[in-house]
Amino acid sequence: MSKNTLDNLFAPRSIAIIGASNKKGKVGTVITDNILKLGYKGKVYLVNPSYKILKLKRCYPSLEAINKEVDVAIIAVPAKFVNEVVAKSCHKVKNFVVISAGFSETGEAGTLREKELSKLAQKHNLNILGPNCLGFIVPKLKLNASFAGGMPKAGNIAFISQSGALAVALMDRAKQENISFSSVISVGNKMQLAESELLEHLSKDKQTKVIGMYLEGIKDGEKFIETAKKVSKIKPIVILKAGKTEKSQKAISSHTGALAGSDDIVQIAFEKAGVIRADDLEEFFDLLALISFTNAPKNEKVVVVTNAGGAGVLTTDAFKGKEIVLADLNKKTKEAIKNTLPSEASVENPIDLLGDADENRYDDALELLGKKNIGTLASVLTPQEQTPVEKIAEVIIKSRKNGTSNTVAIFIGGDRVKKSIIELKKNLIPNFSNPDSAVKALNKYHQWNVFRKSKNQSEVSKTNSSRKKEIAKIINKALLEKRGALFFSEAAEVMKKYGITPVDCLEILPNCEISEVGKYPVVLKVDSDKVLHKSDKQALILNIKNAAELKNAVEKLRIDFPQERFIVQPMQDKHAELILGIKRDGIFGPVIVYGLGGIYTEVFKMVNFLIPPMSLGEIEKEIMKSKIGFLFAGVRGQKICDVHEFALIVKGLMEFALENEKVREFDINPLFIYNDGRSSSAVDIKIIL
Repeated sequence: MSKNTLDNLFAPRSIAIIGASNKKGKVGTVITDNILKLGYKGKVYLVNPSYKILKLKRCYPSLEAINKEVDVAIIAVPAKFVNEVVAKSCHKVKNFVVISAGFSETGEAGTLREKELSKLAQKHNLNILGPNCLGFIVPKLKLNASFAGGMPKAGNIAFISQSGALAVALMDRAKQENISFSSVISVGNKMQLAESELLEHLSKDKQTKVIGMYLEGIKDGEKFIETAKKVSKIKPIVILKAGKTEKSQKAISSHTGALAGSDDIVQIAFEKAGVIRADDLEEFFDLLALISFTNAPKNEKVVVVTNAGGAGVLTTDAFKGKEIVLADLNKKTKEAIKNTLPSEASVENPIDLLGDADENRYDDALELLGKKNIGTLASVLTPQEQTPVEKIAEVIIKSRKNGTSNTVAIFIGGDRVKKSIIELKKNLIPNFSNPDSAVKALNKYHQWNVFRKSKNQSEVSKTNSSRKKEIAKIINKALLEKRGALFFSEAAEVMKKYGITPVDCLEILPNCEISEVGKYPVVLKVDSDKVLHKSDKQALILNIKNAAELKNAVEKLRIDFPQERFIVQPMQDKHAELILGIKRDGIFGPVIVYGLGGIYTEVFKMVNFLIPPMSLGEIEKEIMKSKIGFLFAGVRGQKICDVHEFALIVKGLMEFALENEKVREFDINPLFIYNDGRSSSAVDIKIIL
């Protein structure tokens, strides 16, 4: 069956409204008025068996009664009738917008109804937006196929929202921000058309420069990363993601489970996909305006021009920890600017034009700087008594038209700057109310541009089928024995197959003699799926120096653990203790956790996250940027640890995670790594089923 594209859904030549009405307060009435009265030029068919004539147009009793082509059917009838409408008309209509509520958001009966609708969509190759959605708007076509009022200005921002109410609020706010839309799409329950499908469609839309999204959840994490990564190479995606905290912590068995909160994983998924994440609603507007109005900065260099020393200092502070930087101006440039300014002015960056600066000082400085290789020119202004705010705004507008650098304004104030800010925005110059917001937004835009230009090193995950079968035998044996975890000897055998070296071990079974140990000192541990945190349970004894001490240690542990297996391992001298783990995320699949290990892992939480698959080069790069990157960069003259060796271990763990879905949680804690040429060794391995 050929694919039904979304072009006819979002650029229809004909629309049918099922549930059209003229009763005040009805959703069908609002949708009908929006489509008929706001300028849509396509054919419109009204459907409602209660009317023969409606809004001075013929009204059809059903979709099937329309003997002409219908590109899109908008359904606004009670939920119990929706599936019947779709089933009877899907032979002639392939695109539906289900406004009706009463599906999976309402409980068991609604969930069943939604599953039936999904089957219809799959069987008949349909596109269905919703259910339980606001609809969609395409301003260029004067098409408001929603029950939101009015028509936004046509522009280059596509906005996808999981909340209809937030979409309405954003469109209202957009008027004062002078931001405009290529489309506004409410996804509702995302039964079929979710973020990934819409991203793919909008990536090809010539009217769309930036895609903004408000999401509460992500339907298919792996598909989202794959799609967003491709789209981010073409145009920016800005996402405001709700749900940064978890209401409850699920029961966990490993350290790894305690370390990776859902929002941590969302953040790393967005970074992997090149998504720009807005931290709050204000930043969401800032980023959309910045990207809509300007091109990505050509480089990381920023020059700040200000009429207030304090504002300049605050702007300087805002660059701390950012990838964009205040540009170093050469001597010739500084001298040229200084010649146009009073002697008291500063030509260091930020350039302080002094509190009595008029439009001429701004003009001279901006004209000189506009010819330099600068990524962004930021004009900071505070409305002092003698400041000609409106004239300075005109100079900044002129500078934008004549220069090659991006232009942003930071007008700090209230009523005195209000009119000028409106003019700046009309001329596609974003204004920020404070320096922090400006620098933060510019930095995120620059980071996206770096991602866009970077070479794609990612690789498709490959499964080693013979290795997978060998591991499955070990895991299935444990499951048959009703064990929740592998014994250390089994886990060690598994890890060797993925290039991870475990420490040697000697097993001591219940009621068995202790075998001869070749070398002391050693460690004695309980090896049981019931005792996963050995320090907490006093289930290990360290630094055993001879056979007599080992015998005493075994007798001591047997008091509390009479029928458990024990293992004996050589004492390891330490350089650095790391943790490596796997968390199975419900949305994004397996996530690799790595960082500082040992008994304080959950206290310090110095961990980072990776989502497989990744190339070896990508893994090495992320490790060097991570919280433990100092181990591989050298600190205070210490020798460095081998980042390539550690990256190979991480890659092996990724392969293990992708090949063994029956493993629920996993961690190695600690993994000892060294900087003296010795190979790393996994001391404690938990494979939890």
